[in-house]
Parts: sequence; C-alpha cells; structure tokens
Amino acid sequence: MSFGVIQAMITSLKNNEKMRTKRIKFKHVPGKRSGIKPQYDFPVATPELLIEIRDKLRKENRIRMTKIIVVTIIVSLSIAGVFLFK
Repeated sequence: MSFGVIQAMITSLKNNEKMRTKRIKFKHVPGKRSGIKPQYDFPVATPELLIEIRDKLRKENRIRMTKIIVVTIIVSLSIAGVFLFK
C-alpha cells in the first residue's frame, strides 16, 4: 500500500501549520486592520522653497550631464585611438 506517502503528507501538513503560527503579526502598525489612520506632520512647501529646489535640481542635473558627456567623449576618443593607431 501507500502508507509512506500518506505519512509524508501528514508530516508536511503538520510542519506547515507550525510555520504559520510563527508568522509576525502587524497588529501594532497604525493603519493596518485597526481602522486608525496614522497622523503625519509634513512641512508645508512654499512657492519660494519649490523654486529653490527646482533650481538646485536643474544645476545638479546640468553638472551630471556635463560629466557624462565628458567621460563619454574621452572613452570614445580613446577607443577610436586604439583602433586607428593599432
């Protein structure tokens, strides 16, 4: 008969049940299944602050793109030099 297979199935089911009880519950997290919404205190962004952030990001992006272009030109010239003078 196939009693070994059935015993393996029973053992597997017991092990699975043991693993389920060790799962971490998220009852202590606000807003999860408790119905209480978390309260956040975000700072208010003024138009002047947004303009400063925009200008700062544009400057950083300009510098980053300049570096990328310079590195790309140097690498492409060095590869072309290797192939031309080899």
